[in-house]
Amino acid sequence: MLILVPTPIGNLKDITLRALEVLQEADLILAEDTRTSGVLLNHYNIQKPISPYHQHNEHKIVQHLVDQLKEGKKMALLTDAGTPGISDPAFLLVRECVKNDITVETLPGATAFVPALVNSGLPTTRFTFEGFLPQKKGRMTALKQLAEEERTMIFYESPFRLLKTLNDFMQYFGEDRLCCVSRELTKKFEENKRGTLKEVHDHFAAKAIKGEIVIVVAGKE
Repeated sequence: MLILVPTPIGNLKDITLRALEVLQEADLILAEDTRTSGVLLNHYNIQKPISPYHQHNEHKIVQHLVDQLKEGKKMALLTDAGTPGISDPAFLLVRECVKNDITVETLPGATAFVPALVNSGLPTTRFTFEGFLPQKKGRMTALKQLAEEERTMIFYESPFRLLKTLNDFMQYFGEDRLCCVSRELTKKFEENKRGTLKEVHDHFAAKAIKGEIVIVVAGKE
């Protein structure tokens, strides 16, 4: 059995009792970064075998993992923060498990885009999650298509690329399009800046930008 276990996006208290139970019972924990997951596991005194599973090795080890799962091993899959498969590795292993009739369960839990969306003040009835935009090839095409999107749009971004992305949004969506940038969600220095794309851009242009970023942008009226 493979179980996808969401982990806190900041505050370590945001893990569920069921997630802790699964981690305690797993034969093997797969982690995007064993050091990052090690902090969480040590905090809750969980001592289980842990092995790296990330975008650089998943193609090489997926068959080996499937073979172990077929033999009856119970594995828990973690990413650094949030729900596995949401802009993080998981899809490849889940797909192979489905092909091989291996049971897959996914626990409910933390993911960054949901709190960012619901606290943005923008419509939540219809939305599209876009994750990280392409950095080079395909970026302009994606922006042109999204300029016509009528649903609320959600993006992940690095603090180092936030201003560039907001500039691109102003160019394709217009400076007056409403948005909200959420930074360091659930952490001590959490910040949610709401306003037009221009207002939010200028706010972050005047300060050092740190932490994980979620951008929520209103759809085209």
